[in-house]
Amino acid sequence: MDILRLKNMRFYAYHGVLPEEKRLGQWFEVDLEVKTDLQKAGLSDQLEDTLDYSRLLKLVQEVVTGEKFNLIEALAERIAQKIAESFSARELTVRVRKPNPPSPAHFDGAEVEIHRVYNHPGGES
Repeated sequence: MDILRLKNMRFYAYHGVLPEEKRLGQWFEVDLEVKTDLQKAGLSDQLEDTLDYSRLLKLVQEVVTGEKFNLIEALAERIAQKIAESFSARELTVRVRKPNPPSPAHFDGAEVEIHRVYNHPGGES
């Protein structure tokens, strides 16, 4: 199985449980791994035969900046749902990070990772 990865996409958005997070916003980071068959694209060298990563990036950006969630788990799940609806994916891993969550302790951030497997190459589960 082949993998297309988009790593460390960064978006400013307004997700979170606390009122300050919803009002002030913060940076979110997203990693995406899409498992699919990329052989046809490798042989043809044609954009229409692959997953267009610029379209994937745009879709992720639209979800992260255009919708609002309390939890990064819900944000990751929505990203996975939208990708499954729009792209041919057999497996999908989405990581969402909140690098500077509000906390009295200093740490490198909070991250959630979800993994979804679809029964059909079209992304239908």
